[in-house]
Amino acid sequence: MHIKLSSMAKTEWLCLLLVRLLALGATLSAAIVMATSHEKASFFALSFEAKYDNTPAFKYFVIAEAVASVYGFLVLFLPSKGPLWRLVIALDVVFTMLLTSSISAALAIAQVGKKGNSSAGWLPICDQVHKYCDQVKGALIAGFIGAIIYLLLLLYSIHNVLGPKVQ
Repeated sequence: MHIKLSSMAKTEWLCLLLVRLLALGATLSAAIVMATSHEKASFFALSFEAKYDNTPAFKYFVIAEAVASVYGFLVLFLPSKGPLWRLVIALDVVFTMLLTSSISAALAIAQVGKKGNSSAGWLPICDQVHKYCDQVKGALIAGFIGAIIYLLLLLYSIHNVLGPKVQ
């Protein structure tokens, strides 16, 4: 019986490792795709360049995704059952909230870029910079997937700490 429990624990740890690798991949790809998004365009006689660092919300998104990627990478090297895992649970809460807030801010700006804001006199830009808007959309999708994975990791960790203990 003890050997079977050990193999189940090993399988559980490998699944958790795989999910954490998926979270790392999602956040890292979101940061890279957003950070490389740029396109030049002309509108009538005006020429402009759309790039992520023109907008504080997109900068925040890139920084949050990059920091979450570093965290996700470092967690991979922690022992599976150690005293630091309670800290990991708390940090999973922090990073889930950080990713959610950065995606919310970036989505708001992306919406203005796509639809404009007639009340403020802001014109939509996605008609002129399709490639840029597609990259932003891809980064937001990857970031959203990363946030969902972090939420699932958080729920799993909370369940392991507070849930019933099987003996």
